Amino acid sequence: MLLLTTFRLVSLAAGVLLGGAVVHLIPHAVEQLGPGPAFPLWFLSGFLGFYLLERYLWSHHHGVPGDDEEGSAHGHGHTHPVVPMVLVGDSVHNLIDGMLIAAAFTTDPSLGIVTVVGVIAHEIPQEIGDFGVLVHGGLTPRRALLFNFFSGTAAIVGAVIALALGSRIDGFASALVAIAAGNFLYIAAADLIPELHRNRGDSSQVGDHVILIAGVGLMLVLKMWLG
Repeated sequence: MLLLTTFRLVSLAAGVLLGGAVVHLIPHAVEQLGPGPAFPLWFLSGFLGFYLLERYLWSHHHGVPGDDEEGSAHGHGHTHPVVPMVLVGDSVHNLIDGMLIAAAFTTDPSLGIVTVVGVIAHEIPQEIGDFGVLVHGGLTPRRALLFNFFSGTAAIVGAVIALALGSRIDGFASALVAIAAGNFLYIAAADLIPELHRNRGDSSQVGDHVILIAGVGLMLVLKMWLG
């Protein structure tokens, strides 16, 4: 049941991120940065930069709990090295999320709302998966929740950094909006949608697809509502 629910969350997150990037972030960033090379460069920085972070900073699977993880504990009462890797990776990820949210609100409050929705949508299934990895890695459920909470506070640090730099560097917030668009599309295309391919049940796949489209539709409704 938890596995099925997590696939539904992944489907919703994928749709929200796709819709948020295409409907909200990309048009606004193009408008703010103009027709020159600035937008594509910042967009690609977000897309490729997040790929490199995933590839070299942390390589744990952002999948669903219940899968076989390479980070499973080997032995009794010992913490596997995957634990600090997950925590460091999540802290950096949360730092970036905080920067993107703050920059989006600085640029346009409606973009801030969209960015918050997108971040929450992909953080929920990711945090469920990370919790499973941490427990498999040797932490008690209580310690795993506590460490996840502390890694989440990195978002506050990121927001402070973005606000401080945004007041000093012209165009900084607009550049981060373009980076957020690349970030959202990468997460949807490289992390979430491939995860849905693992759900092989025909009836379950139909539900996944409906919820994914509903996530995109939610972003369209927000576009009409927020203007």
